[in-house]
Amino acid sequence: MGEEEVQVFGFRSGPFSLRVELALKLKGVHYQHIDEDLLNKKSDLLLKYNPIYKKVPVLVHHGKPISESLLILEYIEETWTENYAILPQHPHQRALARFWAKYIDDKIVPAVQKAARSKEEEREKSIEEAHEALEPLEKELKNKFFGGDKIGFVDIVGLILACWIPATEEAVGFELLSPHKFPNLTKWSQEFVNHSIAKEVLPQKDALVAFLKNVVFAPRN
Repeated sequence: MGEEEVQVFGFRSGPFSLRVELALKLKGVHYQHIDEDLLNKKSDLLLKYNPIYKKVPVLVHHGKPISESLLILEYIEETWTENYAILPQHPHQRALARFWAKYIDDKIVPAVQKAARSKEEEREKSIEEAHEALEPLEKELKNKFFGGDKIGFVDIVGLILACWIPATEEAVGFELLSPHKFPNLTKWSQEFVNHSIAKEVLPQKDALVAFLKNVVFAPRN
């Protein structure tokens, strides 16, 4: 497959874009990454391919765009079936994987963002709420990865936890994913960021901390 056939419009510091890139890497699909400068002007191509949400990631395959990371992951799984299954084969297990992926986006991500952006006097309560959101996922993790002995659908969606939570803790100056409270997720996080293919797409922690500190959580006038 030629690189010109698959394009990923993404943002190198954005976890949602990197979900797509990791899935393609795991499947051995060659692609062209097109970096979007989301902090400034969005490109005309991005606006053309995703006129509704005007955001990344966008996967373009044979000139046809697909947006929204979870939908893109499903498309990747259904299109490149010959190598590395991302979703389980059994329908019930597939449904559970989709459930936990949606849970991460709907419950955990907003809770973590709220804790990170909360004022000092509100942070303790926000951290408790984030812990409550993380606890079901901690109990669900029973193997090396959510996909068993290899990275699967839930792991790919959860890369935002494995990489961005530790960087956010350092950037903001608080602890959220402690080994004492979340031993399974802590161990999983370490396994994930040290996975040979994940390391090809995940940003360096120091660079991510600097980005979060100087851009995402920087004081605003």
